[in-house]
Amino acid sequence: MEDLVRMTALELLSGYRQKHFSPVEATRAMLAQIERCNPVVNAFNLVDEETTLAAARASEARYHSGDIRGLLDGVPVAIKDVFLTAQWPTIKGSKTIDPKTTLGKEAPSVAALNRHGAVPLGKTTTPEFGWKGVTDNPVDGVTRNPWDPSKTAGGSSGGSAAAVPLGMGPLALGTDAGGSIRIPAGFSGLVGLKPSFGEVPHWPASPFGTLAHAGPMTWTVADCALLMNVLCEADVRDTNAIPRRNIDYLAAIQGEPQELLRGVKIAFSATLGYVQVDREVEETVREAAKLLQSLGAEVSEVAPGFDDPLAAFGHLFYGGAANALRNISKKQRMLMDSQLVAVADRAAQLTMLDYLEAVNERMALCERMALFHKKYDLLLTPTLPITAFAAGREVPEDWPSTRWPSWTPYTYPFNLTGQPAISVPCGFATSGLPIGLQMVGARFDDTAVLRAAQAYQLAAPLTDVRPQLFYENSPEEQSA
Repeated sequence: MEDLVRMTALELLSGYRQKHFSPVEATRAMLAQIERCNPVVNAFNLVDEETTLAAARASEARYHSGDIRGLLDGVPVAIKDVFLTAQWPTIKGSKTIDPKTTLGKEAPSVAALNRHGAVPLGKTTTPEFGWKGVTDNPVDGVTRNPWDPSKTAGGSSGGSAAAVPLGMGPLALGTDAGGSIRIPAGFSGLVGLKPSFGEVPHWPASPFGTLAHAGPMTWTVADCALLMNVLCEADVRDTNAIPRRNIDYLAAIQGEPQELLRGVKIAFSATLGYVQVDREVEETVREAAKLLQSLGAEVSEVAPGFDDPLAAFGHLFYGGAANALRNISKKQRMLMDSQLVAVADRAAQLTMLDYLEAVNERMALCERMALFHKKYDLLLTPTLPITAFAAGREVPEDWPSTRWPSWTPYTYPFNLTGQPAISVPCGFATSGLPIGLQMVGARFDDTAVLRAAQAYQLAAPLTDVRPQLFYENSPEEQSA
């Protein structure tokens, strides 16, 4: 079982084709890993073994008949509980949603997975309506870090992030309106990509508007590219989707690190000009920048030259939270995360001019970064200025602010701009907690981001390092 749960999606697909093992065997192994690890970290809020195994058996039959479906046939995938799934309710961590009203509908990403034969593992935890950078909600409780369960996994895609490092699935879906893929990827030690806005179709439209992106969370950059090939397929329901470019992201990242980085100009900024960053985090990311330079990239230490857009982001993001709660009664709000209600109530007092001022600042930032990327292909930063803090908190203890974006200064600017940004593990603090490296590309240049991330991961792989919980109380140890 341990061999199967540590395999990437690409390794599983190879094994299926060579008949070394079957989709049913791989799925059973991951369901067993969920049963063992999920009580500790609370990554999944819904597991339906009967439905999951039925999908695995159907995939196994297709391999036997030679009628393989698409790019992911038989690969188990964890689905964040904000994506509509026809067979399972989508409650977004909220007691205010009637589960029955969500059945029979599929989000574009879920529909694409089904077309490609993926095996749905279950739904993963999220804060209520995905509103914050940590994961806890009134229905499912607290989600914990796979490397240290006393710490947060991050959020809002915290359940997906906690699942992958522990072998509870090689692939997972996440969403990101302020860092919600990259934050938990950084805290939990996996790869998380926020694609360019519109590259991955998303429906229904998020209450957070054009800040919100859907994307992959994986153990390797190669798996991330593979999953992107599936998620990018057209879906007419997303009226914000850009025209399909039909890029083969997996083919685009093939090659040695030096080849992938040839001619690439990287701007490295440890602080963006205004961030206070933990010393260990800065030193680790600085070493990653040096490695990229040694592989042939042209690396310059330079800030992109914008002021912290936190206020503008707050108006737009919390305005989205108010939008999400607009039809929820006072009685229902009593059942909700009180802090979500508080920020929504405050944002509801914003004027139209307040909102348009934030839009203007956003437009200026988009222009600034477009010009910046005429000189530099990529911007390199830490994913987060700190490592994971105590679970069940919105901010670290004794933090000067009470709201989560104050400790995510590297992520939300690029939700404002709609640029592609990826988090890749680049090391560990002395505490044993992961540190993430963020690479940001020009809008619609997702290929450049994935190529550089692949080059880094090939040169400095951490993919053989799993959390201790991955090994503890394994079936082999129990039988011994």
